[in-house]
Amino acid sequence: MGVTPLESARENLADVAAEVACAVDSGLLGELWRTSETRAWGLERSEFEEIVCAVGRRANFGLAAGERAGKSAQREFYLGLRLDDLVLAQSCARGNEQAWQQFVTAHREPMRRAAIAITGSASRGADLADLLWAELYGLNERDGERVSPLKSYRGRGSLMGWLRTILAQRHVDQWRRTGREEALDGMDPPAAETDTPAPPEDTDALGRAVADAIAKCAAEERYLLASYYLDGQTLAEVARVLGVHEATVSRRLQRVVKGIRKQVVRNLERQGLSPRRAREALETDPRDLDVNLKKLLQQTQVESFQDRAGG
Repeated sequence: MGVTPLESARENLADVAAEVACAVDSGLLGELWRTSETRAWGLERSEFEEIVCAVGRRANFGLAAGERAGKSAQREFYLGLRLDDLVLAQSCARGNEQAWQQFVTAHREPMRRAAIAITGSASRGADLADLLWAELYGLNERDGERVSPLKSYRGRGSLMGWLRTILAQRHVDQWRRTGREEALDGMDPPAAETDTPAPPEDTDALGRAVADAIAKCAAEERYLLASYYLDGQTLAEVARVLGVHEATVSRRLQRVVKGIRKQVVRNLERQGLSPRRAREALETDPRDLDVNLKKLLQQTQVESFQDRAGG
């Protein structure tokens, strides 16, 4: 039985209603675009926003089905993602050649090293990496469209951690198919799946490492982190308080976050974790950490930041 015009109209209205319900706040979109690194490899704003909106709608911004996400819920959802990694992966899956070149530049050599560590062999590692590259590029097609595993990356952990996991899975698949009985001892274990919690001892160590790294931040750095990540202020709002341009705030915020990540890794290594385990511990969901971030970020002196804002 065919669909009647009335039924078709109702379906269209339902689609429109769903689209409106899942619309991303335009101000938040602009903020995400301004702080994104994707412009460096030529992504147009329209495609960036299309990808970001699609990601949010697909996950309903982390809310239960039927719930409508306001700006704060949308912000929390996007800040919980590796958004630049996610946009890069989705752009590659769509066939964006500039995105692919950026992806190759950033990840080809790290993938090769990871594959060699996983297989324990330079030649087998290179072969494993090359096979995955072809798969990621999308040499396979389905219904006339090329299929890339990158489309399934959800941005919950780093893109490189996800790629290490895929490499390890492909290696195990090959080993099972060939029936090799050689021991896998000495392999670099794959990065943990994004939904798999880190070992409790690593989580405890990470909590201490984060607390120490934040405690060493200057007061103005803690103010930036608290304003943007805890209070949900926009870059423009923080910039108005400090009397500087929002681009200055964005650059400073990025430097602070990168500095904290490096300090956390150093702290974890001092606690006895290997460099690999320290990096993987960074993928732990912040909600699993026993750290009172609000208390750590209480100090909000901003004068010295204003003095140095020209950088």
